[in-house]
Amino acid sequence: MTLGTKIAWDDTVLPFQLDKSDMRGRVARLDGVLSGVLKQHDYPPQVEALVAEMALLTALIGQTIKLRWKLSLQVQTNGPVRMIATDYYGPTKEGDPARIRAYASFDADRITDAAPFDQLGDGYFAILIDQGNGTKPYQGISALTGGSLKASAEAYFAQSEQLATRFSLRFGKSIEPGVPEHWRAGGVMLQHMPKASPHVTGEGGSGEGGILLAQDVLNDDDSENWNRVNILLDSVEDLEMIGPSVAPTDLLIRLFHEEQPRVYDAQQIKFGCTCSEDRVRASLSIYSAKDIEKMTTPEGRVTADCQFCGAHYDLDPKTVGKDAQEVDGA
Repeated sequence: MTLGTKIAWDDTVLPFQLDKSDMRGRVARLDGVLSGVLKQHDYPPQVEALVAEMALLTALIGQTIKLRWKLSLQVQTNGPVRMIATDYYGPTKEGDPARIRAYASFDADRITDAAPFDQLGDGYFAILIDQGNGTKPYQGISALTGGSLKASAEAYFAQSEQLATRFSLRFGKSIEPGVPEHWRAGGVMLQHMPKASPHVTGEGGSGEGGILLAQDVLNDDDSENWNRVNILLDSVEDLEMIGPSVAPTDLLIRLFHEEQPRVYDAQQIKFGCTCSEDRVRASLSIYSAKDIEKMTTPEGRVTADCQFCGAHYDLDPKTVGKDAQEVDGA
């Protein structure tokens, strides 16, 4: 792919590299993915905004994982929004789309008119990577900081990975003539190429509470490149990020043409959930008949709802648990 090529960029992530400044990055545009995530729930506006931001971060970070791997982002707090969870499933084979799902757990009576991030309180930001059967999942955790989810993600990469990372995100409801109102999001992720020996002093970082930030893991020469490219990124306009007319390739040319940008194949993304009746039955297989009896509704059924996609499962209690009878037709 060459710069200037037009692509169908809704629900895609475009990887790129800035050869002059030794940086890599991604441009993401989400449309139908966000609709798929948010239409499953009647979230308050502040919660919708947090889920949209988290889904956009997940798309930008997840593009780097390998086929069939799973990346999860989680935020847990003591605030009105107790948890936000997202999953990114790598493509099952080359050329297939990746899949994203997300949901939030919150106390409706504690939601205020304050800004979305203020609904979180104290908590942590976590990244988990699952490489599949026979492997131990990786988990990294850092504190929520900096007044936004994107700032918390930047601090995570500096603190846990010693990688200078920057996110520039835009998201909101799109209003176009003849088109139903819906959420759109666009973002750019910048990351300095990893060095063999990260420049970390061991004296604590410049963030609140001594948390490491991007400038803490770069040497002087790298910092000059980092600052220059971030100044260029700061010039981006909202419509360039989420508007309907500027392709990611054109955006990269406008922002970084002097940095020698190089782009790679775009990754398509769709909303997708992995829940199924078989998975529900598997999760219930550890319970005894007595436990299953406690879960049985007055109508004589065992029910389960997927928090991610809203799917409802209605099962005969005799067919689940350790002492399950064989399902008819199995």
